Amino acid sequence: MPDPAGPAIDLAATWSDALPYARFMADVSEVHPLWQSVYRTAVIPDWALERAARLARPVRLLAIVEGWCGDGGSTIPVLAKLADVTARLEVRVIRRDEHPAVMDRYLTNGARAIPIVVALDDAGHERGHWGPRPAELQAWVVAHKGELAPAERFREVRRWYARDRGSSVLREILDLLG
Repeated sequence: MPDPAGPAIDLAATWSDALPYARFMADVSEVHPLWQSVYRTAVIPDWALERAARLARPVRLLAIVEGWCGDGGSTIPVLAKLADVTARLEVRVIRRDEHPAVMDRYLTNGARAIPIVVALDDAGHERGHWGPRPAELQAWVVAHKGELAPAERFREVRRWYARDRGSSVLREILDLLG
């Protein structure tokens, strides 16, 4: 009987092949300017720093994304900033379209929605995953699907991220990690 979670993937090997966040930013030509802006302006709240410092073991955060992804540009830079200011987290990135088998393990309602963040222990075992958006925003997008033109929906999503300032992704990822 097939595994309902999808085919077996060697996540330790995938992690080894993944790009450190800074290298992804330098190497991927179509990274949207939003990524640089979010990283530059991200302020990690004290509560997030304290929770990350209390993690029992270091955690690897494997982000599945593409540089053009607006949701990725609004969330992954915040996680990278958190990882840069704490010794307990490391972020690496794989491109969705270059790793279809990995992406297909983390489909959202049958779609290759990104970003997906897979939390790994130091042996490369999955501790959980998150994505493609903070739960509150995802619920709003699903509830309003088809009501707004894509440009209007994008504007509303950007407004939500601007108000949230990364708090939801930090909270949800840290909740996932325990």
